[in-house]
Amino acid sequence: MDSIKVAISNRQKEVKIPTGMRLLIRRCCNAVLRMENFQGGAEISVSFLNNDQIRQLNNEYRGKDAPTDVLSFPLGENGVYDQNQETGAYMLGDIVISMPKAVEQARMYGHSLQREVGFLTVHSMLHLLGYDHEQAGLEAVRMREKEEEVMNRLGLGRSESYAFGNEK
Repeated sequence: MDSIKVAISNRQKEVKIPTGMRLLIRRCCNAVLRMENFQGGAEISVSFLNNDQIRQLNNEYRGKDAPTDVLSFPLGENGVYDQNQETGAYMLGDIVISMPKAVEQARMYGHSLQREVGFLTVHSMLHLLGYDHEQAGLEAVRMREKEEEVMNRLGLGRSESYAFGNEK
């Protein structure tokens, strides 16, 4: 696997991004690409948003006027991606994560914010690679299995904890 560029931006001010979060996101992206035997370089964009920002996108692109936890905007279809002419890397797409929603869900599920954001990143990376769970059925089951496999490989499984440094 060639180089992976993960551009991360924080476009919200409601939730302080803990130390190590950007590294975790890069590790999640890399782990999904390794598991899927992705060949070549890749570029992914990840943005942290607030609930109002993600609600707007959810309404605009999915017709759902409500905040959601994460949205994926794949740039490829059927395994065919645009290439960055300068680097040769495949441009996989954009991931947007609602940090307030991630905090809420981490509390609700009783795990760390890091595990929640890690899961949302893995989930979205699979969407960028063409996986879909919207129709339920076998595809949804396969996607869930892959999510759990990556999370376990990263030490973020349901029963495991993942320690980070200072999170103040």
